[in-house]
Amino acid sequence: MMPAPSDAPVPARAASSPKARVAVVEDDEDLAYTLVYNLERLGRYDVVRFAGGLVALDALTARPPDLVLLDLNLPDVDGLTICRELRRNPSTAKVAVLMLTARAEERDKLLGFDLGADDYVTKPFSMKELLARVAAQLRRTGAGEEEDVYEDARIRVDRARHTVDRDGKPVKLTKKEFDLLWLLIQGAGRVVTRETILSRLWDYAADVETRTVDVHVRSLRRKAGEDLVETVVGVGYRFAR
Repeated sequence: MMPAPSDAPVPARAASSPKARVAVVEDDEDLAYTLVYNLERLGRYDVVRFAGGLVALDALTARPPDLVLLDLNLPDVDGLTICRELRRNPSTAKVAVLMLTARAEERDKLLGFDLGADDYVTKPFSMKELLARVAAQLRRTGAGEEEDVYEDARIRVDRARHTVDRDGKPVKLTKKEFDLLWLLIQGAGRVVTRETILSRLWDYAADVETRTVDVHVRSLRRKAGEDLVETVVGVGYRFAR
């Protein structure tokens, strides 16, 4: 293969850093499924689930995650013991631990914090709140942080400065259009469904319908280029590389 000439287009930069690794330690099958599903659908996390405390402890110390969602009441060993052991082990001492429990008493929460838990969520809980708490803990530890710039031969997107340049010329986008473009870039070539776009950008507002997404995609294409966004009929959209 001939070497690329010196004026060859700059190859695309990765749109996001490696996904944060989240471990779910929960014996309730229905709740565990719901947690894993909602974490994975965001596209930012690699999720692994454990139904028991002992197997989880062995696996987590062998390959520490970035964050553990830890049920307090497990069938073999309680979550407090697991949290204490994680904090004792140098390889897992700094792993974020978010406890899940049906116990609402203040003394239980204080005990969890004393043993090293970073946060505490009482069941039943709002999934939106839980996901927000997960994101907050990962921001605090710096895990899974996104890059601020995407650049290829066609376009440069600077997230920190909120600027877009197409073929060296500035493109003015609304906030929603910019957020939509960045979300598609984060997909790294994967299809992003209309439902995911709605949940991430509009938080499923009651007065927002899926055709709103289509309208914003059309506007984004008109301003930044038809070749940037591919339609996957009946599913959603993806960033065209």
